[in-house]
Amino acid sequence: MSDPRIDKLAQLLVDYSVEVKPGEVVVINSTLEAADLVRAIYREVLLHGGHPLLRLGLDGLDEIFFRYATLEQLDFVSEIRKFEIEHLDVQIGIGAPANLRELAGIDPKRIARRRKVLEPLMKRFMKSREEGGIKWVGFDYPTNALAQEAGMSLSDYQEFVFQACMPDENDPVGYWKKVHEEQERLAEFLGQVEELHFEGPNLDLRMKVKGRKWINCDGKINMPDGEIFTGPIEDSAEGFIYFEYPSEFYGKPVEGIRLEFERGEVVKFSAEKGEESLKAALEIDPGARRIGEISFGTNFGIQICTKNVLFDEKIGGTVHLALGNSYSESGGVNESAIHWDIVREMKNGSRVKADGKVIYENGKFLNF
Repeated sequence: MSDPRIDKLAQLLVDYSVEVKPGEVVVINSTLEAADLVRAIYREVLLHGGHPLLRLGLDGLDEIFFRYATLEQLDFVSEIRKFEIEHLDVQIGIGAPANLRELAGIDPKRIARRRKVLEPLMKRFMKSREEGGIKWVGFDYPTNALAQEAGMSLSDYQEFVFQACMPDENDPVGYWKKVHEEQERLAEFLGQVEELHFEGPNLDLRMKVKGRKWINCDGKINMPDGEIFTGPIEDSAEGFIYFEYPSEFYGKPVEGIRLEFERGEVVKFSAEKGEESLKAALEIDPGARRIGEISFGTNFGIQICTKNVLFDEKIGGTVHLALGNSYSESGGVNESAIHWDIVREMKNGSRVKADGKVIYENGKFLNF
């Protein structure tokens, strides 16, 4: 993708999102599909005095691994990977898939087993990030596969991605600083709330959030960004929720998900498509049946579903919850090998009450 905005995006990621400092070790994870952006980021890291360490994957390797790995190989975790997490300073993850259905023919139980094996590594990484150790940002480069999934031409999808990340091309950093200020006010308000009640079509769900911290997502961890989230009290969710937005679990589409909760745990579930994958996810461990995150999407520059959760969970006027692992920075303590974000439309007559008072209706926060 030859586009002058690539350089600006690289600068935004390196200078604002992860703030690379001289002497820091910066791991860049991506594939050859994102070569233009990888080169630009590599250059920016050097200009900031960092030490870039490139990790390029190849299309098809995941399918080969899950198809041919023995159980011993599925359970193997390299000491080199463990060492890297302990010694890197920054990780920039550039998703750039060539085929979103690469794992469609793989048994979900093999994928779930691998996910479980990697759980300690994921927890170590998350703990370091949340404690101010590793700095991380994730971005999805516009590939043909992502454009096709979104139902767009590649050029239209590129335009969509750039607009979501840099609505103000002349001052993208200034734009995200303003987002930070606006969302910080909402996060502080929500931090005083004890219970949330979500109501609407196919929706009646309560959860307690007293004492939990709401996190302001302002482009420091994801790009694009635009959400405010917390980890609800783990045993508090009661009721049901239906998700209009499609999702996927390890490359397998899952649509029309309905979850019913009692004492914080999924007790009934269904999906109009991919129910076997949903079942496999919920059976990974006990924590997979609980809510690790509840979030409001606030990026009104994103208004279409692209079937890419990095964008869809930020859609202004939506909420999403994540099954599985909590982010400890929010005060959540749920533990799981998965963290699966699933998005729900709220611009359909839905509303949210905070301690009995309506604070959010038809996709927007009310004045308070």
